[in-house]
Amino acid sequence: MENLIALLVAAPLLGAAVLLCGGRRLDRAGHWIGTLLAAASFVVGVVLFGAMLGHDAEARTMRQHLFSWIPVEGFQADVAFQLDQLSMTFVLLITGVGTLIHIYSIGYMEHDERRRRFFGYLNLFLAAMLLLVVADNYLLLYVGWEGVGLASFLLIGFWQHKPSAATAAKKAFIVNRVGDMGLSIAIMLMFTTFGTFTFGPVLEASANGDTGEGKLTAIGLMLLLAACGKSAQVPLQSWLGDAMEGPTPVSALIHAATMVTAGVYLITRSGAIFNAAPDAQLAVVTVGAVTLLFGAVVGCAKDDIKKALAGSTMSQIGYMILAAGLGPIGYAFAIMHLVTHGFFKAGLFLGAGSVMHGMNDEVDMRKYGGLRKYMPVTFVTFGLGYLAIIGFPGLSGFFSKDKIIEAAFASGGAQGWILGTVTLLGAGITAYYMTRVMLMTFFGEERWRDTATASPAEPDVEPAAETHGAHGEPHPHESPRSMTVPMIVLAFGSVFAGGFFSIGDRFANWLEPVTQFEHPHPPISVPLITAMTVAVLLIGVAAAYAQYGRKPVPVVAPRGSLLTRAARRDLLQDDFNHVVLVRGGEHLTRSLVYVDHTLVDGVVNGTAASVGGLSGRLRKLQNGYARSYAVSMFGGTAILIAATLLMRAV
Repeated sequence: MENLIALLVAAPLLGAAVLLCGGRRLDRAGHWIGTLLAAASFVVGVVLFGAMLGHDAEARTMRQHLFSWIPVEGFQADVAFQLDQLSMTFVLLITGVGTLIHIYSIGYMEHDERRRRFFGYLNLFLAAMLLLVVADNYLLLYVGWEGVGLASFLLIGFWQHKPSAATAAKKAFIVNRVGDMGLSIAIMLMFTTFGTFTFGPVLEASANGDTGEGKLTAIGLMLLLAACGKSAQVPLQSWLGDAMEGPTPVSALIHAATMVTAGVYLITRSGAIFNAAPDAQLAVVTVGAVTLLFGAVVGCAKDDIKKALAGSTMSQIGYMILAAGLGPIGYAFAIMHLVTHGFFKAGLFLGAGSVMHGMNDEVDMRKYGGLRKYMPVTFVTFGLGYLAIIGFPGLSGFFSKDKIIEAAFASGGAQGWILGTVTLLGAGITAYYMTRVMLMTFFGEERWRDTATASPAEPDVEPAAETHGAHGEPHPHESPRSMTVPMIVLAFGSVFAGGFFSIGDRFANWLEPVTQFEHPHPPISVPLITAMTVAVLLIGVAAAYAQYGRKPVPVVAPRGSLLTRAARRDLLQDDFNHVVLVRGGEHLTRSLVYVDHTLVDGVVNGTAASVGGLSGRLRKLQNGYARSYAVSMFGGTAILIAATLLMRAV
C-alpha cells in the first residue's frame, strides 16, 4: 500500500500537466479531466485510509522512498513520503473537498473561455497541497509550500484583465514570500542544529531535550512566521481580503479548507519543537488570540459577502492557531476544528457563489434581501453552514470550537482566563457577523428590486441578464445541480462531522500517536463553559437581529462609528503597511542611495580624481626638453649632496 502514496500527488499533477500543455483541443473535455483526476486522488486516499485502519494505532505510519534528490557529502535530501494519522486527515480533506469544488466549478465556470486552464490550475494546487502534507521532511514540504504559493497566485489573478485581481494576486504572492523566508531560515537552522531536516530525527532530538532552548525558540519563531503568511495571521494577514477577487471556487478551496490551514499543519507537525520552546509557544498563542479578534471585527463591517467570509476565515484560523499553541491539550482540537471548518466554510463560500450566480454577480449584501424563497437549496445549505460556524448546539462547529474554548481555559493561571475570555468574546462576535450576513442576504425586504444591476464583479461567470423582470430588476434563481449537489454534501459535514468526531474523543484518539493528546482540565466545569458559550452566542445573534432584522437595511451603508470605518478598511492594516513598510522602505532606499553616491562613490571617485590630478601634474615634468631634464638632474644631485653633508655633520 505504501507504493500508492505517490499516486496521491501524481494524479492531480498529471491533470495539471495535461490541461496546461494540451492546448485548445482539450477545451471541451478539460473540466472533466481535471475533476476525474481529483476524484482519483480522493479514491486513492480512501483506499490508503482503509489500509491504515487495518493496523494498530502505533503502527499506522506508511513511508515511501522514491529517490535521493541531492546526495552529496554531508547532505542528503530525499524525495520520500510519510503518511500517518495527521497527514491522512489532510489528504482526505484536501481531496474530498477539492473534488466537490471541482464539480461545483463545472457549472460556475461554464461560460468562461479559459475554463480548461482554470481546472489545470486547480489540479496544480491540489498536487502542491498534497505534496506539502505527505512529505517526510521539511525540505520537500518547502517544495509543496512554494507550489501552493504559485498556484494560489495563478488562481487569485485568474481574471487578470481586472486590475484589482492582478493586484490582489501580486499582493498575496509578496506577503507570502515574507512568511516563506521564515520557513527557509527554519530549515537552515534545523540542518545546522540537527544535521538533517527529516521529521523523525528533528522532532525526536527536540523532544529529548538535548538541544538548547534558544535554538528551538528561534526555529519555532521562524516556523510561526511561515504559518502567519500562509494562514493569514497577524501581521501577515493583509492579503486574504483582497484575494476574494479570484473566482468563488478559489475562495472555497484555497481560503477555506486547504491553503490557509497549511500553517496549522506546520505548527502541529512541529509540535515537539514548540513543546520544548515555551517562548515560541507563547508567541503562537498570542498571534492566534489577536487574529481571532482581528478577523472577527473586520467581518462585522464588510458589506461584500465574500470579504465578510474572508474575515471569518481569518478569525477561525486564529482559533486553530491558538489551540495549536496550547500544546498537547490543543493540537487535536486545532485539527478537529480545521476539518469541521473545511466543511462549513467551504459550504458558505460555495453558497455565496450561488447567490452571486443568481444575482448578476452582485457581491454587495445591501443589494440582496429576501432571497430564501427564490433560492431554497442555497438558503438551507448556507443556513446550516451558518449554524455550524456560530457553534449552534449539536452542529459541527459547536463540538470543535467548544473544545478549543475548554482548552484555552485549561492552559492555566492568568493566561487561561485571558485566553478563555478571548475565545468566548470571539464566539459572540462570530454569531453577530454571521447572523448579519444571513439576515442581509436571505431575509428582509427585497432590496434588489430597487437597485440597478451593478457591473459584474466576476464578468466571466454566466450573467443572469435573461432573467430580468419587466422593470429591469434582477430575478434571483437557484443554481444548477452541479453547484447545489456539492453544497448539499458539505452541509451534511457541517451538521454531523463534529458530533461524529467527538463521540468517545474519537478524533483526538485517532491523532494521539502523532500529537500526544492530553485531556484538558479547565478550572471551571465543562457544562458551565458550554452554558457561557451558548449565552454569548445568543447575545451575538440577538444584537444582529436588533440591528438588521427588526429595521430596514439601507441600500447605502451609513457612515458608521470610528471603529466601523476602520473595520471597513481592515482596521487600517494596509495603511499601516504603507506607512511603516512602503514609506519606510522608500526612505531607507533613498538613504542608501545617498550614502552610496556621497560616501561609497565619493571615496572611489575622489581617489580616482586624486590619482588623475597627481598624474596630470607629474606628466608635466615629462615635457621633452633636454634643458628641463638637465635642471632636474642638477637639482636632484644638489639635494643628494646636501643631504649627505648634513648626515655627516650630525
